[in-house]
Amino acid sequence: MATLLQRLGLASAKRAWIVIAVWAVVLGGVGTAFLVGGGTLASTFSISGTPAQNVADQLQASLPDADRGTGQVVFSTSDGSAFSSDQQADIGDALAAAAATPGVNSTIDPFDTESERQARQAELTAAAAQLAALPSSADVAAQQAQVTDGQRLLDAAAKIQTVSSDNTTAVATIVFDKTTADVTPDDKQAAIDAIDGTSIPGVDVNYSASMTSVTVGISAGEIVGVLIAAIVLFIMLGSLIAAGLPLLSSFIGVGVGALGVLAFSGVVSMSSATVTLGLMLGLAVGIDYSLFILNRHRRQLRAGVPVRESIGLANGTSGNAVMFAGITVIIALAALNVTGIGFLGLMGTAGAVCVAIAVLVALTLTPALMSLAGLRVLPKKQRASLGGQKHAATPDHAPAEHAKGQAKEGTLATRHPILILVAGVIALLIVAVPALSMRLALPDGKSQPADSTEYKAYSQIDDAFGAGMNGAIIVVANLPATTDAAALTGLEADVADQLLAVTNVVAAAPAGASADNRTVIFQVIPSDGPSAASTEQVVTDLRGLSNALDDQLGVTIGVTGLTAINIDISAKLADALPIYLVIVLGLSILIMILVFRSIAVPVIATAGFLLTVLATFGAVTAVYQWGWLGFLFGIHDPAPILSFLPILLIGIIFGLAMDYQLFITSGMREAHVHGMEARKAVNAGLRTARPVVIAAGIIMVSVFGGFVFGDLVEARTIGFGLAVGVLVDAFVVRLLLIPAAMHLLGEKAWGLPRWLDRITPDVDVEGAQLERFDEHPEERDLSTLVSV
Repeated sequence: MATLLQRLGLASAKRAWIVIAVWAVVLGGVGTAFLVGGGTLASTFSISGTPAQNVADQLQASLPDADRGTGQVVFSTSDGSAFSSDQQADIGDALAAAAATPGVNSTIDPFDTESERQARQAELTAAAAQLAALPSSADVAAQQAQVTDGQRLLDAAAKIQTVSSDNTTAVATIVFDKTTADVTPDDKQAAIDAIDGTSIPGVDVNYSASMTSVTVGISAGEIVGVLIAAIVLFIMLGSLIAAGLPLLSSFIGVGVGALGVLAFSGVVSMSSATVTLGLMLGLAVGIDYSLFILNRHRRQLRAGVPVRESIGLANGTSGNAVMFAGITVIIALAALNVTGIGFLGLMGTAGAVCVAIAVLVALTLTPALMSLAGLRVLPKKQRASLGGQKHAATPDHAPAEHAKGQAKEGTLATRHPILILVAGVIALLIVAVPALSMRLALPDGKSQPADSTEYKAYSQIDDAFGAGMNGAIIVVANLPATTDAAALTGLEADVADQLLAVTNVVAAAPAGASADNRTVIFQVIPSDGPSAASTEQVVTDLRGLSNALDDQLGVTIGVTGLTAINIDISAKLADALPIYLVIVLGLSILIMILVFRSIAVPVIATAGFLLTVLATFGAVTAVYQWGWLGFLFGIHDPAPILSFLPILLIGIIFGLAMDYQLFITSGMREAHVHGMEARKAVNAGLRTARPVVIAAGIIMVSVFGGFVFGDLVEARTIGFGLAVGVLVDAFVVRLLLIPAAMHLLGEKAWGLPRWLDRITPDVDVEGAQLERFDEHPEERDLSTLVSV
């Protein structure tokens, strides 16, 4: 493989403009595909087979209208006074205008709803008074029972309001023609424009998340992250051309990857988080992979190797390591499909595609750009000093004679290995402590930016009607046949009373029925918001109530709605987490055994990965769930952790951790293979790899950190988790703990049982054989090269 990549690098360098043109055509092609076939991004998640989703599917079959998409519009008076009659009329006009737009089926005026409620209450009160004045009889008793049942239903629904008790906030509902998944951004925007286009003096209007559409763009935070990466590159490389080369390569790669993924959004339902993950990974690894190859090329140029020859050698050695590292990340991301969770597998696949493209760009476009740049990838002073240097290729990890000078003095990790290990492990375990209380949920309106219309709408509903109004639960009741309307009302009242008796349920009311009245939808309002632990328990208790209702009333119930669906998704993701972690740990050990031909190295590398993951989970929990340092990251309402974040972090951090392990430990192994004593080899390898690993780590932290201050809720949490994960893994685990552990192990670090040594293929990740043949042309025999 090293020889093949060397030839690829030489071919790309020789035909640089052709390579650039090909990538330009590819970029234009995927851009055109996106414009032609791209669709909209989903703002919700779903998993087939969960209890709530099964009930939703059954409901759609028996009551199709119940699956129409809806959105909430919150009206509030600017000065906190009660709505005037003119303002109520203006709101009615705005809703009528929205109802007339394409894609909207109807609107529900909050003031009409309250008027109907009051009229119904007056009707029941009057009827009760009239019946009380009549002589007792069976017919009067039946009518009184019917009135009582109607009053029970009104009482059970008392806290389901559309206008606040102080008459300052009102919530309207927009009902669309299509299902939630099929409502287009144009449909939503047309309704919003109609409302905004109606003059409502003294009234503020805000829209729930279900009324807004998700877009993927570049935020100021992401731009700052890239600028920091550019500054780091310039400081490290000392040349604007050299600093710009990895950036240009990564931009091309991430453009092809992201647009390629988006091109399928018209036929595959994907969330904004899917595309954002591809952007994050494509940008970060694209810069780092190009940097690794460029760094090797620059070292060789300084040693006097001709440009073309250096490009081929860099592509065959460091490029080989880049390819292996990329494959590791791709496998970890693709393995997300084994969880059986569709949207998570799609996220992993999209991320893997973007990483694969980043690898291809690094191995083809980077050599082409290096060829065009020539010696200008070096600072002026270094270019001027090249003339007197002897032509000699310097291996990526110097042989023992050269490395001994570097290994005379140990690094911090090897001078005090026991202290570093103990202090490092204790510190990371302390950081991990908050993870013990980590709760998982999908984001709701309070996770949105404080100045967003979604957050304002959520907060106004919370303040005016209670937190539970943002977390309504849908209960689908299958009723036995009833003889008349009175019997149906009585049965509905009995069910509502039972639902209301569940702990932390504050209201329950019928919200629709099938044509034969055998399927009735109940809206159930919990006492707390959709992500609260008490609401999770309400869903569990409601499901447990079905058997009792069946025994008492012949009624069976199922629980669904966005709140229940999100709770089920979080539960399924939590169940999949241990399985995926075992898969990743097993993969980690196998890969490390294959690469380093050792048992101890894979064990300590995997232990380091576990420490990184635990510390990352702890930091994410402390900031986003506990609210520590929340003011720095724009966290105004601490909430449970994004439910798919832990499993996503495990996969991505594993891939990136193995990258750093590869680039650092392979240098140690090379020095040891060349005859250096094990402990000195640790120092030699660490000193060689440390500068580029530090630069790569800073770049990744900057790029991921830029998303922390972006607009998408999911992207902010993912970006923070990845930034912390890289920070911990690169700067604590790989640069301190791993070298300290290997120093203590000494020669034992490289031990491998004979039987395992015989069956383990020799994977030349760093292209050491290519280096040997390059230094000794008389030994070149391509038949002896091991293909990876």
